[in-house]
Amino acid sequence: MKIHVINTGNFKLDGGAMFGVVPKTLWSKTNPADENNMCSWAMRCLLIENKNEKILIDTGIGNKQSEKFFNFFYLHGKDSLIGSLKKIKITPEEITHVFFTHLHFDHCGGAIIKKNKTLKLLFSNARHISNKMHWELANNPNKREKASFLKENFSLISKKNKLDFIKEGPFLKDLDVKFFHGHTAGQMIPIINYNSQKVVFMADLLPSIGHIPLPYVMGYDTQPLITLKEKKQFLEEAAEEKYILFLQHDYVYECCTVKKGNKGIELDKCGKLCDFLN
Repeated sequence: MKIHVINTGNFKLDGGAMFGVVPKTLWSKTNPADENNMCSWAMRCLLIENKNEKILIDTGIGNKQSEKFFNFFYLHGKDSLIGSLKKIKITPEEITHVFFTHLHFDHCGGAIIKKNKTLKLLFSNARHISNKMHWELANNPNKREKASFLKENFSLISKKNKLDFIKEGPFLKDLDVKFFHGHTAGQMIPIINYNSQKVVFMADLLPSIGHIPLPYVMGYDTQPLITLKEKKQFLEEAAEEKYILFLQHDYVYECCTVKKGNKGIELDKCGKLCDFLN
């Protein structure tokens, strides 16, 4: 098995929205804001090569929305989804599975591209993976999440018969999936069994090292009390089992580990994914 970090670029979001009720004096220690109170965030994805399978986890924000849309998010950085794939000499046609942790625009937008004013699947040979609960939510969103679900990012997948629903548990060889519901109903967190280690793609369950303290819950989460419960249980498990936590949105660090401290679960080590893999 090989695991590749796929950088798709960076964007900015309001610091207050990213940390909910936590005061700026606290969250700005790990995530300094600019003059507009905006913080920079990564949009990292992962590619797993395992025998004949090439599994891409999330696809970033894409580039097909309007200039007005992107002006809200201050895209920056030189990385892109296609550019990062080129660096490891993998073409979109080689991808066998596109695994969506969830269908908010910054996680799935890159799966469909606009070419000659026509929407097309970038990964034309891949099965696109979601679950029935979340797919139904994305297509019939509540008012809280409506702005995060853009149907041009995923409706073509079902029309082209490239959509598969999975359930919680084992998915493919060396890949397990757990469902979490605090951020959005049916968010899927993949757990990769790499040699004797477990690498967990954290998506929006733990966006950054700044979100390790339990009360540091995003204002975007639809059920923050559920997030608290899920996060506490998972981080205790992660500390006990020494999981490698892959951070999709941390602007600086790709991964971290956590440990039990005097005040609960706390940051242990952080760095690049390659620093942690045996």
